[in-house]
Amino acid sequence: MSELRVGFIGLGNMGGRMTGSLLRGGVDVLGFDAQQANLDASGATVAASGAQVTRESDVVLLSLPNSRIVEAVVLGDDGVLANVREGQVVVDLSTAAPASTRAIAEKLAAKGAHYLDAGISGGAAAAEKGTLTLMVGGDADALARIQPVLAHIATTVVHMGASGSGHVTKLLNNFLNAVALSATAEVMVAGKKAGLDLDALLEVLNASSGVNFATLNRFPKIVHGDYLKGGLTNTLMMKDVQLYTELIADLGVAGLHASGPVAAFGLAIASGRADEISNTVVDAIGDVSGGVRLHLPLPGADAATSPEGGTR
Repeated sequence: MSELRVGFIGLGNMGGRMTGSLLRGGVDVLGFDAQQANLDASGATVAASGAQVTRESDVVLLSLPNSRIVEAVVLGDDGVLANVREGQVVVDLSTAAPASTRAIAEKLAAKGAHYLDAGISGGAAAAEKGTLTLMVGGDADALARIQPVLAHIATTVVHMGASGSGHVTKLLNNFLNAVALSATAEVMVAGKKAGLDLDALLEVLNASSGVNFATLNRFPKIVHGDYLKGGLTNTLMMKDVQLYTELIADLGVAGLHASGPVAAFGLAIASGRADEISNTVVDAIGDVSGGVRLHLPLPGADAATSPEGGTR
């Protein structure tokens, strides 16, 4: 059991699951969330505020939707910054703008505290199992000190360098995730309309150069109607892509491939799927491609004679 007192602010989709992994590892967690339902479901000891979490913890973990909310929680009246103390470590597990992250880190450093930006990868399933990958920016010694805590939520922790580098790495990873998911969704809709057996198509893709995380881990479920609910929403995926485009604009890097995922997840949002898991982008593409659903017969097709018959 870690001797460090652990607090967690943001107990939603990912934070709640990470809290569960900590609790199962024997770590007591003092938690706060603006939504009472998230607090109740987390199993954490309930704090009255983020300020209480900060005052009564040695390590404060944050899992929040975006930089605007992170800034409100950390920099707001009686927030984390107002209550942080020398030597304390605050770990931001959110997907946030690196410039905002660096600015917050400077403010906490002025009070003798450490702010680590720890991008996470692996999704809801890995958060549930405690097998996330963390890409961390900030002080290496502070990271080493809290490693016993992080070991309960992640099997891979990589120090990427100075403050902001963890969130930069996260944006790069998430952009590739968005490209793979949206492009694979398009390919699978095309395969469906071409009359291919989708399990066979995935077997080929996963043994060929088109293999990616979506073909390996998402679409084997989606083609049978399981959209793996609980992961990143279309709105959050779009947010991450937009943060990526802002990052590369600042770096002076040509953004040649952002238009695809922007169009795909924009379509998903516009079709009423903003708060649904980003895997439903395949249905948004299917909508404008003739009403295609991968797990159902094609519109107008006889289930008994269609290539997949609606089942497998």
